[in-house]
Amino acid sequence: MMNSTCPYSEHQNVVFVTVYSVVFIFGLMLNITALVIFFRNSKSQSHTITYMVHLAFADVLLVCMLPVRIFFHTKLAKPPQQLCDFTGLVMLTNMYSSIFLLTCISFDRCIAVCFPLSSRVREGRKKAWCMCLGIWILTIGTSFTVYLKNNQNGNNTSIICFEKFPSYATQTSALISTLIVGFGIPLTVMIISSWGLVRALSKSTAVQTSDLVDSGKIKRMIITNLAIFLFCFLPYHVMLVVLYAYEKTKPCSLLTAYRYSLMVACLNAMLDPLAYYFTTETFRRKMDVKTTAVRKKWQTNSHSSDGNNRSRAPLTTQAAAELNSEDENEHFAGLSCLQ
Repeated sequence: MMNSTCPYSEHQNVVFVTVYSVVFIFGLMLNITALVIFFRNSKSQSHTITYMVHLAFADVLLVCMLPVRIFFHTKLAKPPQQLCDFTGLVMLTNMYSSIFLLTCISFDRCIAVCFPLSSRVREGRKKAWCMCLGIWILTIGTSFTVYLKNNQNGNNTSIICFEKFPSYATQTSALISTLIVGFGIPLTVMIISSWGLVRALSKSTAVQTSDLVDSGKIKRMIITNLAIFLFCFLPYHVMLVVLYAYEKTKPCSLLTAYRYSLMVACLNAMLDPLAYYFTTETFRRKMDVKTTAVRKKWQTNSHSSDGNNRSRAPLTTQAAAELNSEDENEHFAGLSCLQ
């Protein structure tokens, strides 16, 4: 049983240090790379890219909190309790910001595919920045409310940093709102949006007859995105329900499972760039242009003339392949839906 604390075993510390270190390194590198590409091409951003920018920013904030957990699991010293509480708050905020932003990306893609000629839909998609602002206000406001309420109730000073039971998340009101608003509704929207996208692509004669659109690749991307969402966030919310059911006994085995589910949820910060940014063909072309330009700068002066000719090739290729962008894929599928 867990009375006041449930310490980590040596094996658990090794696992957490390893996984959190990998997520921190690759998550930070991939998301910052994505942000650089997004901001350098801000003039050509679509409405979906607006959500991706905020998602990348949320993921950067999340991974920046991981060094505190890594330091804690190394057992070199005890981090200040206030720092532990703050990092936990930021992780909670950015986890649900990511969930809502992923939902918005899925929904935005769906309506863009099914209703590409609707003026009402086009006007609604232009409000992407308003949706992002609303998401940040909701998640930050809710997290701070829970955090302040938890502190007012008092904390057991004998509990060390991340070893305490997540009582703030297993309170009845908090759990119900989390399961419904924070996970249930977003999951439902993502499933319906994914189904709508796959259905639209399957019924689109424009997509089926066009060589510019790889419908199979798009369907695999849709299914992969939904699978990553379930893999990262479903275990965490299932464990919240289990912990609520055993709140009085609080066995250490369940708390350990909860800690692993939180670790799995953090993997989302590393998987988001691979699933959303680097699988978008327009993004890959822009990144190829940037990396090609950097590579040309390292060439010797004797090959500068040759390099200049080649440096223009990616731009020409990009212009010629513009019809194969994600927005055009959506347009082809949307036109068929209206037939």
